[in-house]
Amino acid sequence: MLKPFVLGVAALAAIASTIVAPAPAAAATAQQTAICYNCPPEWADWAAQLKAIKDDLGIAVPFDNKNSGQALAAMIAEKDKPVANVVYLGGPAGIQTKAAGVITPYKPAVWDQIPADMKDPDGAWFAIHSGTLGFFVNTEALGGKPVPQSWADLLKPDYAGMVGYLDPTSAAVGYVGAVAVNLALGGDYANFDKAIGWFQALQKNQPIVPKQTSYARVLSGEIPILIDYDFNAYRAKNTDKAPTAFVIPAEGSVSVPYVMALVKNSPNPENGKKVLDYVLSDKGQALWANAFMRPVRAVAMSPDTAAKFLPASDYARAKPVDLARMAEAQKGFMTRYQADVK
Repeated sequence: MLKPFVLGVAALAAIASTIVAPAPAAAATAQQTAICYNCPPEWADWAAQLKAIKDDLGIAVPFDNKNSGQALAAMIAEKDKPVANVVYLGGPAGIQTKAAGVITPYKPAVWDQIPADMKDPDGAWFAIHSGTLGFFVNTEALGGKPVPQSWADLLKPDYAGMVGYLDPTSAAVGYVGAVAVNLALGGDYANFDKAIGWFQALQKNQPIVPKQTSYARVLSGEIPILIDYDFNAYRAKNTDKAPTAFVIPAEGSVSVPYVMALVKNSPNPENGKKVLDYVLSDKGQALWANAFMRPVRAVAMSPDTAAKFLPASDYARAKPVDLARMAEAQKGFMTRYQADVK
């Protein structure tokens, strides 16, 4: 659909004999874990994917509720003693992790099946699925108001206090939203005037701006309208049976890959590699499709799942992003947003 500090290890021979090694059973148990940064259970149905990894590989991966910006910040802070084994990120953040030197190349077993524009040529990161940005709407929480159909609609006084978006200076999906509205209103990657103007206008409607995944807050009606991905909206409607709808705004939107990478000098790289292979395996990709993501590999969705998406004519309004240009523009946008909007 479209197109990352080295850990120094010293041999402390003088005290090595005083260190008591763990019992073999304890060591084995400790090895059967992998830490994934930014793998929250309520986002993209990571809960089901991590359960399958535990069931099929015997590797426990704890839930982690960081967003992409928080994950990258943590990896940089921990560069001398990494905690995570793998990381999941919004597409542009993959490029930033490579630049930061906190990930290491790994080409998974199905490397050749990942489109060239969905992976770093050196294996620093690669897409696992993609999503399309739009409006995730709790129709009951609108109180009888019509479901908004455009970026312009969200500025109407009728929706005061109802519109939410994740903080674009922290969460990947928040920045994607800024790119989407900017491009839809005629801006480009070099000039975010359109997006800044739109966010300034939205402030009159007192938007809700959380930093973390807010899926449950939409289901509860606390956030009636969230700028979010299609897969969360479809999951809400079809799995959680919530009164929700998904809208691709009339002016246009974007489709974006989410990527994964192996953390440099991680504490358990072998388990990390197994996790990365799994999320790209036939079963892992099928699980993403069942959770309404577009798999990165050519794994067909079931007709039943495909029928739950908006029609192709709606998706024609969503364009692929340029990951490199997005990544280059992000710092400048964040500075402007903090100065002119926040």
